[in-house]
Amino acid sequence: MNQLFGYFRMELSPLLHDLHLSSSSSSEKTRPSIPLPPITELLSKLQKKLISVAERSDLIGQVERLFQAADPDWLFPPLFDDQDSGWAELQAAYSSMISALIGCAALPLCEEDCGSLDPSAYQSVPKRAAAVSSALTALLGNWEEGGGARRARLLLAVAPPIYLFSVTHFQDEVWTSAASRTAARHLQVALLRAGGWRDSAHLLAGEEEDRCILGGVLDILQPQLTRESWRRCAALKLQFSWTLLQVTRPFLSPFLPRLLPPSLLLNDDYKPENCMLGVRCLHHIVLNTLVLSCLLDLLLVLEKPPSSDCRRTLCRHDDVLHLVLTHMEAEHKVALRRVYASALPLYVERVGVAVCRHLRRLVPVLLGYLEVGDPPEESVRLKMLEVLQSTIRLAWPRMASRTDVLLRCLLRLLVDVSADPGLIDSVRLQLMEGSSASLRLLDAATQQRVQRLLLQVDSRHCSPQVLCCLATVTVERKHT
Repeated sequence: MNQLFGYFRMELSPLLHDLHLSSSSSSEKTRPSIPLPPITELLSKLQKKLISVAERSDLIGQVERLFQAADPDWLFPPLFDDQDSGWAELQAAYSSMISALIGCAALPLCEEDCGSLDPSAYQSVPKRAAAVSSALTALLGNWEEGGGARRARLLLAVAPPIYLFSVTHFQDEVWTSAASRTAARHLQVALLRAGGWRDSAHLLAGEEEDRCILGGVLDILQPQLTRESWRRCAALKLQFSWTLLQVTRPFLSPFLPRLLPPSLLLNDDYKPENCMLGVRCLHHIVLNTLVLSCLLDLLLVLEKPPSSDCRRTLCRHDDVLHLVLTHMEAEHKVALRRVYASALPLYVERVGVAVCRHLRRLVPVLLGYLEVGDPPEESVRLKMLEVLQSTIRLAWPRMASRTDVLLRCLLRLLVDVSADPGLIDSVRLQLMEGSSASLRLLDAATQQRVQRLLLQVDSRHCSPQVLCCLATVTVERKHT
């Protein structure tokens, strides 16, 4: 260990001198007890040097040798409290230095919005990319060697830019060579090994939410993925599409609002190759998300929502909602009922008052889904109560003829919920509050007919909880 540490000091001394972190006198240079500077100080100097030096090849090589010989405990000092100011300083220092290092092999940008440059513009990129990949691989080797939970958070902070760099340079593109692609693949393997990830899909959106980097990757990509700027960097569309295609069901759905717009941008491009790439991205999204929610976003591209059309003519929204209700009415599998129920409120809100066209099919679906329990979360019933309330607000003139059947359903639901011993108290409360709110809306829509019908209810067959809910209809009306 002492020999290795001595070797490390010899390797580090020229770099410290170049960065003005050690004395320039020859006597102090040869002293074996030169104290090492804090790693944050060294990283800060390296970051500035990597940005300012014109010829960076030698410096990148020195950085690689530094990471190869360094003691992991010096590179990653023990910080046990994530809230400590030292943690923020260390994370910022590594993030800045790694960004500067990656910037040494940055691709040139297009001057105009054309998305392509002459191959000669990338002539110097492969050599620099291979050197940067080797330096980052050496750094990640220390993570693997040292291990420990205290370094896991730091790795997650720097993994997104490293991941995107490796994706950019292991592709067979005009800015890569056989050597740079090999170095980038080694970098990707080192990143996966350092964090204990199985593959890129696991790295991006694996089982544990706090060990995934897809959000961080999109934070980097999204500011560039605009209609005005996405064509300026030739690698951007490859970074995005390759990332998207690694993420599958069920991990894609939470990121859909961030993944769909860039896919539509690609699909809408005038170049056939970009258009086809966009189609591939959209196809992957449809196959790996909640398709019903995805269709809503796609419909907005094709037409205006019915709620904004004063003529309220039939459109694709009506066709899709009709089809959804048809499938819902015939569906008996609880898992698929959950999927349909989660999407239906969005469709009803989107079509607005045009939901009147669909009441003949919608009301039987509501009744059927409210009758069947979905323990323990009761997500189906809660969503259908949400749909019922939206429907009453939007189509209130049509509620009078449906009051009796809806009231019977809601009363039955209240009785069932109040008597179900298997329900969690919080879920029971949500169901009863949702039923009460629906009763109040139905009462307002029918000019207090619900109140008159409730007078016929035999209170001897109702629990105190049910009676309390029914009382809110009258109390609410008196206050209004």
